[in-house]
Amino acid sequence: MLNATEAYLALNLLPKIGPIRVRRLMERFASPQSILSASIRELSLVPGIGSEMASQIFGWEDRIDLVEEKRRIAEHGIRLLTLDDSTYPEALRQIHDPPFLLYMKGTITPADAAAVAVVGSRRTTHYGREQAKKLSFQLAKAGFTIVSGLARGIDTAAHEASLAAGGRTLAVLGSGIGNVYPPENQSLADRIAEHGAVLSEFPVLYVPDKQSFPLRNRIVAGLCQGLLVVEAPAWSGALITANQALEQGRSVFAVPGPIDRPTSEGCHRLIQQGATLVCSAEDVVEELGLAINTLPLDYGEGKTQGTAENSSSGERASLHNKAESPPQTPVRQIELSDLERRMLDRLEQGNATIDDLAAAGGTHAGLASAALLQLEMKRLVRQLPGKTFAKAG
Repeated sequence: MLNATEAYLALNLLPKIGPIRVRRLMERFASPQSILSASIRELSLVPGIGSEMASQIFGWEDRIDLVEEKRRIAEHGIRLLTLDDSTYPEALRQIHDPPFLLYMKGTITPADAAAVAVVGSRRTTHYGREQAKKLSFQLAKAGFTIVSGLARGIDTAAHEASLAAGGRTLAVLGSGIGNVYPPENQSLADRIAEHGAVLSEFPVLYVPDKQSFPLRNRIVAGLCQGLLVVEAPAWSGALITANQALEQGRSVFAVPGPIDRPTSEGCHRLIQQGATLVCSAEDVVEELGLAINTLPLDYGEGKTQGTAENSSSGERASLHNKAESPPQTPVRQIELSDLERRMLDRLEQGNATIDDLAAAGGTHAGLASAALLQLEMKRLVRQLPGKTFAKAG
């Protein structure tokens, strides 16, 4: 006899059933177990099901391998969340078509209710990456959970920056958790699971397709209170996510870019349509009114100083990031880890790739990437085209 979670899992493994059909079925039947044990006639009477879908549900045991999927779930250390689970994110529960089952690696906490999604193009410019890093770092420092889709480009920059800030981040996949896409972000996904959660509504080994990413995007929008588009051309999928956020009643923000670049067209269109123009993290915080930590954010040194608690004036500290770049601070005045020092020593010899720097630091690419982001935040390292790094200044 299946329990409720196993029954939801079986339904999720059936093709084309989806959350809206499951909701209609649940309105007719008392439990997911009752759905799987119903007759074809009973199932076909539910609006939107029909005889073909009814036959598929009725014959579910012959169509899926529930035992094998449960084995994969255990192998990857995945937990299943259903709409009946008390830890299911409340904001996501309220959207029109919430996933009835989520695969989760990591944890979701009550603090994740204060979340900002950061999305944008996979093909980024240096400007776009820098803005995504800066804003995500600042928002994470302010206590917001950063939500994104683990894609190349802006998504990756947002996740990396939130981790570098010591904050929490949620990654929503358009693939199965056991088949991370893009594959080069597997180590990033592992780190996210330690400081947040990796989420998917797809089976463990699901291969992404054109339909899975828009489905993923509605979850990204559903998990947040506000969605920030950093860089997006007119055809970007980030605009789909922004539209979904608007439909779900979320605030939408956009970062302006150079007016003569196609990579800015999507953000400028959103601003023309009423999205809040963002120049600093303070613009997001003031709009949402959800700041948890009143921390001044010095992006230049990658750490905070003088919180509201220890300020002599006792006034609320500002989140404003000055438009002017902070002056270069000598290395000796900035606190560095041993790994960061070894990597800087390597850059003294000339530009280097992340693999070169990982080897110089005696570590793997994942930790090297996190250390590099810290160095970028401290304005000691800059990224060049081709994922090459150079010493700043």
